[in-house]
Order: sequence, then C-alpha cells, then structure tokens
Amino acid sequence: MDCARTMSLARSQCTGLVLRASCAALLLLPALAAAQAEPTGFPTRPIRMVVPYVPGGLPDTLGRIVAQRLTEAFGRPVLVDNRPGAGGIIGTELVARALPDGYTLLVADLGQTAITPAMNPKLPYDIRRDFAPVSLLGTSPFFLAVNAGSGITNLKEFVAYARARAGSAAYGSSGVGSPHHLAMEMLRLRLGIELTHVPYKGSGQSTPALVAGEVPALFTVLPTVAAHVKAGSVRLLAVASASRSAQAPEVPTFAELGVRDFVLLPSVGVLAPAETPGATLQRLATGIARALQHPDSLQRLAAMGIDPVGSTPAAYARQLKADIDMFAQAVRSAGVKAE
Repeated sequence: MDCARTMSLARSQCTGLVLRASCAALLLLPALAAAQAEPTGFPTRPIRMVVPYVPGGLPDTLGRIVAQRLTEAFGRPVLVDNRPGAGGIIGTELVARALPDGYTLLVADLGQTAITPAMNPKLPYDIRRDFAPVSLLGTSPFFLAVNAGSGITNLKEFVAYARARAGSAAYGSSGVGSPHHLAMEMLRLRLGIELTHVPYKGSGQSTPALVAGEVPALFTVLPTVAAHVKAGSVRLLAVASASRSAQAPEVPTFAELGVRDFVLLPSVGVLAPAETPGATLQRLATGIARALQHPDSLQRLAAMGIDPVGSTPAAYARQLKADIDMFAQAVRSAGVKAE
C-alpha cells in the first residue's frame, strides 16, 4: 500500500470516528436535557440535607424533623449530614459547589443567609448567586425581655431607663454579631438611645445573666426564658413580629407601641445549589410544607417555640432578600466585622 492510499484510509477512519462520536453526543442530548428538567420520579435516590453546625442546634433539630417526614413521603432516605466548621462556612460552601440536582440541600439559619455574608465580604460563595431558595421552614419571634427587678414594665420605661443612664445602660446578647446583638442595635437606632453591649457565649450564659440582673435587657426567643417569665424574674415588653405571637398573646408588638416596621423573625430555611431545576425545587417545597404540617411535627415545633411556615421558593426568596438587606444595615451600624 503506497503512502497516498495509507493517508486516505486514515482520513476516512478518523472521519468515521468523528461522525460516530458526534452521533453519540447527539443521542446523549435528550438525556442531558431530561436531567436538567428533572424526571417526574424525583427523588430516585437518597437526599442529603447538610447542616453547617454540630448536632443539637435549631437548624439541626428542624432539619431532622423535616427529613423524617420527607423520607416517609418520598420513599427515599433523606439524611441529615452535619458539617460544622468556620462558623458554618464549610458546610455552606459544600452545598454551593454541589451538583444542582436537588440531592444536596442546605439547612440554613439567619446567620448563614444574612449575618455572615454582611460581616464577611470575602466568603467563598455568594448567597444570592450560588443558591436557590427552596422553602422557609419556620420562624421564632424575638421578644424584648428585661429583668423584673429593673423596675421596667413597658417599652416607654425602657427608653427612659436608657436615657437616664447616658449610655451606661447595658444589654446582653449571645455573642458579637449574633441575631440577638444586631436586633438590639437596630432597636437602639430606632429609639434613639445609647446602650452598652455585653456579649456572652451563647444564650446559655446570657439568659442567666439577665435573670441575675447582670444585664437589664436582651432579645430572646420565648422557650429560652419561658420558665423565668412564669417565675416572675423576667418580663417581656414587646415582640418583633407583624402580629402578636400565639406563644405569648398578651405581649404587644413593637408596631402597637409606636415602633413601626420593626419585624425580626429568626428563621431556618432550605437552600439548594443555584441552577437546580424549578420543578425539583417545587417538588421539595411541597414535600417540606406537608412535612411541617404533620401532627407530630406541629407538636414538636410548638414545644420549641417555632412557628412552622413551609413556603414556596418564591416566597422564601423574598424573605431572604429582606433579611439580607436588613442585616447588612445592622452590621454597618454596629460596626461588626468577621474576626
């Protein structure tokens, strides 16, 4: 065989290979498109719900309640995977980099969705860009609580108490940059008063400090102080929700007391990687809403002081935007930065 014939045969074989490869690729396109649209049988394998904290916290507990009911509803395991570290950044980044197929989800609280991004502009992900909202699981209203021995019985007296002490009046929180800290900073600005921040290491320290009178006031969720309210050592002045809370219907809202648009609801929700198909997001959101309305779920959430939501992806997206904007302003006002 001469050189010309050899080269011609080689070109012919290469052309055939290219054509076969092209045909194979074309045959794969419908399968790829179907994967993007997500098959109607979703889920077909286990789902992982990443909690970026150690077991036992509110996101972990809520995630496990939902995972249990989703497992029953979907007929596939829905597993909680705790990935703590770097204040929740490690687990959050893991989900941001996961395949957008609905099988890896993030259970996120206000810290991950709004506060950490406001405090740390150099995160390895962007909450708005790298995630798709699935559903808001639940909220827990913040109450302004005071030590009963302080003599403060209402919001007007709280303001007078602070002004009479020219900035020496203190308040406690569960830590610098915590929702409790930033909530009081936002209220302080609204009321035009000066307060001194005393940070503690979690509510396990700040609540006893309030009861002991080390600090006269702080923001808290009701289950943390319910026993002390019943005992008469702590008094609730107002709730930062749009309407009175069923947990303590006798406590007025801030709006009722003249502080308008002061709604602050610490929340936990579920996020998926960006570009997750809309049909998959909706399927998950519907399953979550039903899981939260299960009688056992409602009973357990009520004991935790959680108001179940189970929103649509669009509704959660609106809430996320409001939270991000609110806490960005609060962080700037408080001058808080990541350590």
